[in-house]
Amino acid sequence: MKTTVVIPARLGSRRLPGKPLIQIAGRPLLWHVWSRVRCARSVNEVVVATEAEEIRAAVVSWGGRALMTPAACASGSERVASVLEAVGGELVVDVQADMPLIDPGLLDALVAAWQQRPCDVLTPVYRITDHELLGNPNVVKVVRTEDGRALYFSRSPVPHVRDVPMQRWPSRHDFWGHVGIYGFGRDVLAGYADLAPTGIEEAEKLEQLRFVAAGLTIDTFELNHCPVTVDTPADLARARHLMGDDAV
Repeated sequence: MKTTVVIPARLGSRRLPGKPLIQIAGRPLLWHVWSRVRCARSVNEVVVATEAEEIRAAVVSWGGRALMTPAACASGSERVASVLEAVGGELVVDVQADMPLIDPGLLDALVAAWQQRPCDVLTPVYRITDHELLGNPNVVKVVRTEDGRALYFSRSPVPHVRDVPMQRWPSRHDFWGHVGIYGFGRDVLAGYADLAPTGIEEAEKLEQLRFVAAGLTIDTFELNHCPVTVDTPADLARARHLMGDDAV
């Protein structure tokens, strides 16, 4: 089975303009993601999908492959779907361009989980044990069935534990956070254009809810940590510190 990773990389970021090309330890943030993904044993091809010529040129300069996408793509999933005809793979994995410390083993685990139980969409989750994270709308929560199928994704703390203060919720129920990496069966991405935007997707601003609303199966597999993502200046400072680069 061939697995292709597509990294959607958009130059325009409201909180961190030019984010994929911001330097960390002497290299663009996107380079760190790309180079780590290439170390995954189960990945056969790595492609960057972007609307920006600056990003395409940077990827080509370090020997990578980049495909141009429409500027109007509204989400990473849409950007990945837009280049599907130009890439191979029975399993296509969407890895966000803001994870400079992504563990290649995470991708190997995703491929292994998909081979064991093929599904429409597969995505990682991690256990939330801190009530402050539970209440943080930037931390996406997942409601799961007993066998790991995702029922719903929300920025709100779900499910609600009735008659218990939120500080105690993590001790009364298992809560799960979502990691923005998706493994797609090729046919699912091929049909993406036929999936209309939905009210819940628009309300939560969560692209995966389009697949939920369409009745597609989203399975999850568990991680023992939450990968570092770079969305804000504070996240960038943290990533630089962890990577031994404390440049301002």
